Amino acid sequence: MTGEAGSRAHLELPGRQEELLEKVAATGTPVVLVLFSGRPLTLPWAFEHVPAVLEAWFPGVQAGPALSRILYGEVVPSGRLVVSWPRTVGQLPLYYNALSTGRPSGKVDLSHPPKDGMEKYVSRYIDEENSPQFPFGYGLSYTTFEYTAVEASATKISAKSLNENLRKRNADQKQDVLVAVKVTNRGQVAAEETVQLYVSLRGTSVAEPVKSLKAFQRVSLSPGDTKKVIFQLEPEAFALWGGGNDLGVESGKATIWVGPNSAQAEGVELEIAD
Repeated sequence: MTGEAGSRAHLELPGRQEELLEKVAATGTPVVLVLFSGRPLTLPWAFEHVPAVLEAWFPGVQAGPALSRILYGEVVPSGRLVVSWPRTVGQLPLYYNALSTGRPSGKVDLSHPPKDGMEKYVSRYIDEENSPQFPFGYGLSYTTFEYTAVEASATKISAKSLNENLRKRNADQKQDVLVAVKVTNRGQVAAEETVQLYVSLRGTSVAEPVKSLKAFQRVSLSPGDTKKVIFQLEPEAFALWGGGNDLGVESGKATIWVGPNSAQAEGVELEIAD
């Protein structure tokens, strides 16, 4: 049901598969739902009632050994979503790096239907949350990770210097920004965490996404271990394609976000001066 010429108007489980799932879950037997699909599926009942869901996608001939090792705890899952997972097909197209809307929700609570004009007249659904079921970069583990506040080596950088480095690729004229965060494994098993860094630019001559993935690092942590993860952001991390189809850094404001996924990242502010 997935592939070339395989578009679908409905993204729930086909046939009577969900009916079967509901009857199995009703027995009280512990259930892990393993999904084989080529695209995200809209399964609100399953995500509310099934304790664990493993998206296998289409893993190939070694699917059995790989999945059994994960399900029996021989390895710890560390995969992360490369798409935003929708709550309902009406949210599509859905992606984390969208352009800013003309009526941003700001601090309006979108987890319930609007109660008044202030809650209604922003960019939102009146019958569903705006947020995806699972955000871009999301993934669970058999442990939990704790992040400290994000630190940056500078609060102000020069667009002129960044552009000179961008054109000349001059390693001697460093204007890189170092961004650091400490990650701690608070669980009982060793695992890998994918630390993700996003950048948002504001005040630019062309519209930019509200957030863009710029870097990530995978770190291995034993129970109780803490590691300091450092990102070295080069000029390309703050560059954009302007109206003249030229790549460069413009003055404005930037937020650098670091976290386990695109929705839970913590940010630090940065000024890009002329």
